[in-house]
Order: sequence, then structure tokens, then C-alpha cells
Amino acid sequence: MMKSIEVSAKTEEEAIASALQQIGLERDDVSVEVLERAKSGFLGIGSVQAKVRVSYYFEESKKEKIQSFVDGLLERMETVALAKVTETPEGDFKVELLGKNMGSLIGRRGETLDAIQQLTNYAVNRGSDKRVRIHIDAENYRRKREESLQRLAAKIAGEVVKHRKNIMLEPMNAYERHVIHTALQDWRDVSTHSSGTEPNRRIIVTYTRNKVQEKNVHGGL
Repeated sequence: MMKSIEVSAKTEEEAIASALQQIGLERDDVSVEVLERAKSGFLGIGSVQAKVRVSYYFEESKKEKIQSFVDGLLERMETVALAKVTETPEGDFKVELLGKNMGSLIGRRGETLDAIQQLTNYAVNRGSDKRVRIHIDAENYRRKREESLQRLAAKIAGEVVKHRKNIMLEPMNAYERHVIHTALQDWRDVSTHSSGTEPNRRIIVTYTRNKVQEKNVHGGL
């Protein structure tokens, strides 16, 4: 992205030199626009300093790029929420949306939150050789939703075993299906698999006593 700095000094060259010193670049690395030429005045009265705008290319870090994009997105959504970006030891990034009445940013079953996350991942990774994963959350929704899905998985698995019949769950996104698959991967007498196409792809919990269970934790989401 392009950044610029405006500097005033007695002469244009002094102003340019001051700007270059502040940004730590060479003259060939920047473009200079003279905003106001120096005027000496009469006996020092009415003198005007030179003013220049020095523009240069600035490559944002991933963290800065994420912060800039999410801030702009929240502004366009006309929300007063703030974004706190942190980098994990694994090199991923977590964005926590902070504010009051965050329900509109979370959306029904996290749909708005998912959309913000998808847009941010696309925007930040577009054209980049090194992709990063960006996780966006608000009011610990992800953790609460995961715990809710784990409880649902246990309840459904219990019903499948008790009644010895398969149960099809409501449509879920890939992340939610992954939680269900993972929660039931070690359950006896049940297996899970996904069926259908997005956005109506569902998990089927199957009664599999005396059969080899097929775990779909990493595939078939």
C-alpha cells in the first residue's frame, strides 16, 4: 500500500531530506510532490517554508493487513465494534470482535461471523505466496457453539445406540460437521458420515454395532 508524509522546511531539499530521514528510505524509493514553494519575504517578514509530500510503498505485515481490512469492514457495516488481532505460536491469527450487543455480528448460528471470517481470509491471502489462517470470534461464540455441538453429538449418539437406528442431523457448515465427527470418533457402536451438497450438507450418525467403524474426522466433511 502507499503511504505519505508531509514535511515543511526552509527549502524543498531540506524538507525532502527530513522526510527521507524519518521514513528511512532513499530518494529513488519515493515520489515527491511540492505542496508549497519557499518564499524568502522581505527582511524575513512574510517568509514561507517549503512544504512537500513524500509518498512511498509500504508493505504491511499480515497482522497489519488483517487489522486494516477488518476495521474497514466493520466501518462499512456501521458497527462500533473493535477488532483485536493476535498471532498464535503456530503462525495463525485470531481476531476478537469487541463491543456491546454483538448478536448482529454473530448472526444466526454464526453465519455473519463466518462470512466475515471468509472475507478476511480471502482478502488477506489473495495473491500471497504464504497463506495464513485467520479465526474470527465474538463473545466466545466459537467455543460456546463447539461445546453445544459436542453435547448434541453425545445426545444423538446415545439415541442411535438406544434405538439402533440412524439419525440425520440438520444442515451444518464444514466447521460444525468437523466438530461432530471429532466428538464421535471414539464412540462405540456409532459412525458418522456426511451426505448432500452445500449449503444443505448433513451428518448421518449410523448404528454400527459389530461392524468396523469408519471415522470421517479428516475427510468427507
